[in-house]
Amino acid sequence: MIIAKVVGSVVSTIKNDNLEGKKLMIVQPIGLENEKPQGKEMIAIDIVSAGIDDIVLVNREGGSARVYLNNKNIPVQAVIVGVVDKVDLIKE
Repeated sequence: MIIAKVVGSVVSTIKNDNLEGKKLMIVQPIGLENEKPQGKEMIAIDIVSAGIDDIVLVNREGGSARVYLNNKNIPVQAVIVGVVDKVDLIKE
């Protein structure tokens, strides 16, 4: 699971039938301490009604992502599973 920022959305009129009715968002992985971009953006299915600029938890393992959607045939690798309110890091 990673923390990311929602930076956009995707509209697709022609897509795999299993994606019908699913909200697709573009997420940018970020660092925990400074929220700077870390890695490449990806498309994730949103199951928690996240919005642009929200900080979110993203499950990016295809098998377990399909479990969240209760559909073993859906072509997905990333699912937004939570909206982050706060991150507390303990530094030693």
